[in-house]
Amino acid sequence: MLQGTGSDVGKSLLVAGLARALTRRGLRVRPFKPQNMSNNAAATPDGGEIGRAQALQARACGVPPSVHMNPVLLKPQSETGAQIIVQGQVWGSSAARQYRSLTPSLLPAVLESFARMQAEADVVLVEGAGSPAEANLRAGDIANMGFAEAADVPVILAVDASRGGAAAQAIGTHALLSASEQARVRGVVLNKTTGAAPEALALIATQTGWAGLGAVPWFAQAATLPAEDSASLRPDSGADNPLQVVVPRLPWLANFDDLDPLRAEPDVHLRFIPPGYPLPADADLIVLAGSKATLADLEALRAQGWDVDLRAHHRAGGRILGLCGGYQMLGRSVADPQGVEGARQAAEGLGLLAVETVLEGPKTVRPVRLRDRLWGCPVTGYEIHLGRTQGPDTARAWLGEGSARSAEGRVMGTYVHGLLAADDFRAALLRWVRPGRRAQHHDWEGRVEATLEALADHVERGMRMDRIFGFGGGVRGKKEGWGGGPPQTPLFLIFGGRRR
Repeated sequence: MLQGTGSDVGKSLLVAGLARALTRRGLRVRPFKPQNMSNNAAATPDGGEIGRAQALQARACGVPPSVHMNPVLLKPQSETGAQIIVQGQVWGSSAARQYRSLTPSLLPAVLESFARMQAEADVVLVEGAGSPAEANLRAGDIANMGFAEAADVPVILAVDASRGGAAAQAIGTHALLSASEQARVRGVVLNKTTGAAPEALALIATQTGWAGLGAVPWFAQAATLPAEDSASLRPDSGADNPLQVVVPRLPWLANFDDLDPLRAEPDVHLRFIPPGYPLPADADLIVLAGSKATLADLEALRAQGWDVDLRAHHRAGGRILGLCGGYQMLGRSVADPQGVEGARQAAEGLGLLAVETVLEGPKTVRPVRLRDRLWGCPVTGYEIHLGRTQGPDTARAWLGEGSARSAEGRVMGTYVHGLLAADDFRAALLRWVRPGRRAQHHDWEGRVEATLEALADHVERGMRMDRIFGFGGGVRGKKEGWGGGPPQTPLFLIFGGRRR
């Protein structure tokens, strides 16, 4: 199990890199995250949803994503509460303070899913969440040490060296763990290193007894891979590029990785606009991305005055694309008669599409393969949404059931996520935004695969594969100065494709 000294230390990428590295060695590898909190979700082939990071890790393993790779997914939908997804399906909702009392009832499902992953793998790579030393989260924990002790798995601690104070992070974590938890940690990996790692690892080993298991430098190509949550959201890209794509950064933004492929386009300037700033008047395309709380984000959009900016953009002939929750906001109204997002309520929409949405079950979660009806391009994606959208503009459905297009053709909405990863469709959409744009071909999926391969090489060079798995691979393998710790025995010994 890979745990971290905090959120965004790079656990997800390290697991993805290790997963691809071990898979290339002929091992059957599966990712596992007991509990995730993210509004970036992915649909599994069996109609469930898991964290987007686990779907990427499954891809690194060369296998389809499974609901058992992330048995508990928390999807924040208010400042104090979240929807709870258990083994891919909606289990309920809870306020943060109440959730800790619910975790004992969720642990059996977590352990069942872990057993399923063990049964089909040589190695299961488990990812923790946040930090195991967060005092307010330790009671009833199923995400870090609570799971590690229940499942009896060894732990490697990842430290974000780019933040400074790497030794203090690790030593402080050690001080806040119980004796049995301290003993469960077999070593430390410094991630995102930019300076001298041996000194920090040696100090950590002296103070904690935890062995140095490597130092992984900053991986710049990570920008190609989906981020797990908005803490990793990059606000701007390609400032010198002429085609302006603008995205309002709403509080409950979800599945914003839909827009990642646009970053690879050399003539696209992708801009996430934070609160307090107007939507730029020179935008060619405004995208309202997915939302976990459509009504709350619609209210926030109006509070920023962005509704005025959207209408001005539309009057000036600009294009607008709504994805999932963003699509719902573009309609005439959004109603929540059952209170699925909180209190029962309804709100007037932006009125840029002649449709109405009612937020009611059942929740739609499914992979999709289809062709758009405007340009005939194949699209592979997925739907994760609650609600029905109907109205005159759905008669011009262009991508998936319930999609809509305005009469003048400059506003479109769809429930399909992942659509921009389709190269031909992405090129056609950008020509719709700017008709004179020259055709360019970029293999987005090939770029993601190449990045995973490069990530595997990067992790192998930085981590002590000999100490961790019992075979060579890390460039640091025989060098001194990486700290003391337990005897030089690998955490795992792998013989004939099986873990021992």
